[in-house]
Amino acid sequence: MNLLWELAGWAGAVAILSAYLAVSMGWLKAGQGFQTANLFGSVAFIINGTLHSAWPSVVTNVAWFLISAVALVRMRAEEAAAEPVEAAHVQYPGVPDSTGQMAVVEALTEALPVVSSAVGSAPAVADGPRLAL
Repeated sequence: MNLLWELAGWAGAVAILSAYLAVSMGWLKAGQGFQTANLFGSVAFIINGTLHSAWPSVVTNVAWFLISAVALVRMRAEEAAAEPVEAAHVQYPGVPDSTGQMAVVEALTEALPVVSSAVGSAPAVADGPRLAL
């Protein structure tokens, strides 16, 4: 059982140091992944420090745990509050609303075949689709 607690301590060290390295090198943003690694690492250090009666380490890691836990709760609350807001359509007086008309024209021009100028050759696509007249 002692080996398990020692492994927990080393796993905590790896988690915290890896997260710190990744954020410091720019491989990871200081977001949920970083805070989760810190949370896991601090719990592992708390267990290991308690078994070794390393009380300064335990107190430090309890604070580390609380900081990470509060940060994760705040991040989750911010995500829930930040619902996607759809941009409002602005209609200016005297200017016709052509957004729906343009969508129909674009859909139709994409669906129509392109007419080539040479008889029997493949359709021309150099300038994109064109209406056949």
